[in-house]
Amino acid sequence: MRVIGRGDLLDNPRFATRETRGQHEAEIDQMISDWTRRHDKHEAMRLVGAAGVPAGAVLDTGDLLVEPSFAERGIIQTMQHPNGELRMPTFPVRFDGAPAPVEPSPLLGEHTTEVFGDWLGIEASDLAELRDDGVI
Repeated sequence: MRVIGRGDLLDNPRFATRETRGQHEAEIDQMISDWTRRHDKHEAMRLVGAAGVPAGAVLDTGDLLVEPSFAERGIIQTMQHPNGELRMPTFPVRFDGAPAPVEPSPLLGEHTTEVFGDWLGIEASDLAELRDDGVI
């Protein structure tokens, strides 16, 4: 209550026990909501934590992608993709202490010639015909 600026309620009988707090749950939720609207998640975490209450900011995907410590530790890497840069998480398991490099996925049809030709043994002329017919 002190953290949210409501130290005046510490001795209030409406909030003295778990049962009475439960009876005034909506009022408590409103006070906390009013306070949290005035602070971002990181500031609220620091203030509540400094008061001795375990607290952690809930990070969304956008928060995680720009978290500096994640980039420093290699958890988030920037991948060079033919369509532009892409920031993304790496595989979390480390066998040699280093993050696994992230590689771009192939573009649509990028390996068609290799798969149909080298793997399946289809002749180049047949591949050209499949392309002309719009099959691949």
